[in-house]
Amino acid sequence: MGDMIRAGAATDVGVVRAGNEDSHLVADGVYVVADGMGGHAAGEVASEVAVAVAKGLVGRTVKPEDVRAVVLEANAAVLAAARRDPVHRGMGTTLTGLCLADFRGTPHWVVFNVGDSRVYRHVDGTLTQLTTDHTELAELVQAGDISPEEAVGHPLGNVLTRAIGMTPAPEPDLDVFPVAPPERFLICSDGLTLEVPETAIAGVLADTDDPGAAAERLVTMAVDAGGRDNVTAVVVDLRG
Repeated sequence: MGDMIRAGAATDVGVVRAGNEDSHLVADGVYVVADGMGGHAAGEVASEVAVAVAKGLVGRTVKPEDVRAVVLEANAAVLAAARRDPVHRGMGTTLTGLCLADFRGTPHWVVFNVGDSRVYRHVDGTLTQLTTDHTELAELVQAGDISPEEAVGHPLGNVLTRAIGMTPAPEPDLDVFPVAPPERFLICSDGLTLEVPETAIAGVLADTDDPGAAAERLVTMAVDAGGRDNVTAVVVDLRG
């Protein structure tokens, strides 16, 4: 299905941060965003290590269980990298993405997530979030303790409950569903969603045909809106 897919990506350090701790992957059927965390550039190391492991999905006939195994392998690799260098102890990263896989003999998407980066699906003008944020705030909203309106700008939105680089290893969320072209996906770090409302994101995805141009527009909007964090966007189109 490679000839049916177009993809593009953009990333920016933003206005506040000194370095870009986001990493991303745009490859044949594998699309990933990792948002690193940790001082002394450790977040950059963590996200790069996780994405390097995710590259192991490229060029393979992937099964959904392979995606889970790679996420757990990424967790082990980040922990090992932290043990090798005391400066990097405690580093971690989100790991979120979209992968083409064979499920029961037919092409399916596998959406996977650890952390608070997100995958969205945009079809017929409707933007749908496919992932659940692994944050204390998201858990409070799901439990009904805080309303979605009260959650906007809440400080607990930055407190992750799952991340790559944890012990014990975090269980990734996996969602498997058949391909249904035409469809468009957005994978992004929270540097985008903290600055740009979903209505504006949906507008860009609806109005900008080229996926690379759409990713660039989204990143520029986030930077112009404040750019308080690194921001990365990957846009993937499956044409009909």
